[in-house]
Amino acid sequence: MTASYHPDRIARNTSYLTIALAIQKALSFVYFIYISRSVGHEDIGKFLFALSVTTIFGIFIDIGLSPILTREIAKDRQKTYLFLNSTFSLKLITAVLSYGAVILFINLIDSSELTRQLVYFSGLIMIMDSFTLSFYAIFRGYQKLKYESIGVIINKVVVIAAGVIALQMGYGIKVLILAILCGSVFNVLYTMFLLFAKIKWRPKFYLDRDVLRTMFKIALPFALASIFITVFGYVDTVLLNILGGVRGDSYVGWYGTAYKLTYAFQFIPIALAASIFPAMSSYFVSSKGLLARTFERAVYYLTIISVPIAFGVFAIADKLIVRIWGDAFEASIIPLQILIFSLIFLFANFPIGSLLNACNRQARNTINIAIAMVINVVLNLILIPRYTFIGTSIASLVSIFALFVLGLYVTRQIITPNWRFLIKTLAKTVVSAGVMMAMIFALKDSISFILLIPVGIILYFIILFLLRGFGQQEYIKIYQAIRKKLI
Repeated sequence: MTASYHPDRIARNTSYLTIALAIQKALSFVYFIYISRSVGHEDIGKFLFALSVTTIFGIFIDIGLSPILTREIAKDRQKTYLFLNSTFSLKLITAVLSYGAVILFINLIDSSELTRQLVYFSGLIMIMDSFTLSFYAIFRGYQKLKYESIGVIINKVVVIAAGVIALQMGYGIKVLILAILCGSVFNVLYTMFLLFAKIKWRPKFYLDRDVLRTMFKIALPFALASIFITVFGYVDTVLLNILGGVRGDSYVGWYGTAYKLTYAFQFIPIALAASIFPAMSSYFVSSKGLLARTFERAVYYLTIISVPIAFGVFAIADKLIVRIWGDAFEASIIPLQILIFSLIFLFANFPIGSLLNACNRQARNTINIAIAMVINVVLNLILIPRYTFIGTSIASLVSIFALFVLGLYVTRQIITPNWRFLIKTLAKTVVSAGVMMAMIFALKDSISFILLIPVGIILYFIILFLLRGFGQQEYIKIYQAIRKKLI
């Protein structure tokens, strides 16, 4: 039985999950500020290291199976029990193997007893989250994203409540990992209950050879992409801890704080990419002109947003870090000033990645990510021994820029947007943001940076408007979009 898809349902499901993820990201960032201030840079470094290690090993539990579950069940819901039981059974095996690999890894490297304990608990989180991922994949196949949206928010509330209570009672970083484990256990039980109630599923250890052969064949590209993306995103923290020696935990804490603040803005291109991907997929078939225009406008808007954020945060990084995290995190200032410029290329990578995937170039996109991952690893191995967490920040910036260049090269083979317009837009935003940054540097010692932020934003858009980088039509479009949302 093939499922029917209605545009209203798709839009509604997308809205559910987008809102839920936005709330989750906001709660996560505020919670991270709270716990990092409470436990200090060294313990938060241990905390981030444990989660990074198990996140990398966790990809070998799922091995790209969850997207396949969604796709195959969306095609034919009668396959639900067969595919779900086969995946569930296989994951029981891969979970044991991956957890064993985690234990072996953490005992082979030089780490403290507390760090090992954190990794052991984080390994359990890794297992729970992997099963939850597959269970939510079923509901994605059924177009029931509201359950995932609810679960995502409740999970974060459980984690934050348990963590805050633990810290208020005087417990340390170990209990914060247990708080995440509580949230993960809730998610598994919640999703299993929904599967029991909604589709009458009962867990059964059953490995269907034909099903697994089919899934492995389809899952290979997904698995490779997942491996490259995950290693690219988390290996820097692991290498910094290992190569940083006795101060590795502190280095990770300082670097991780700057990294979290930089990536707090990532929800902007994620939301835009989610909205333009269906259009790009359609235009690839029907109109290359509209495809180029869509890409062009996406890059345009992300450029006029990302450039002032990068310049502005660079200017107030010292005030921002000390005001939010305190003097103990002062070492995070330079990493933040380096990482924040990766935001410009990070933002641009989202429409580039969406374009490649929409135009059947996902294999090339995966290769680009693999190349960027290798660059990241090699640079970290070279720079960390000499420059510690500053070197890691440089490696991250260079590898994200490399991914941007690789993606741009492929983009030119697919479409021909108005490159002159985009280059002029970049130049105008850099000039406008540069004036804004100069004003902030001149006034930040005499005026609160909190007041400087809105003043800087206004000045930036005034300069950009005078340079004709942001016209009256754009202001009208934004006003109409906001008015439509409010009404």
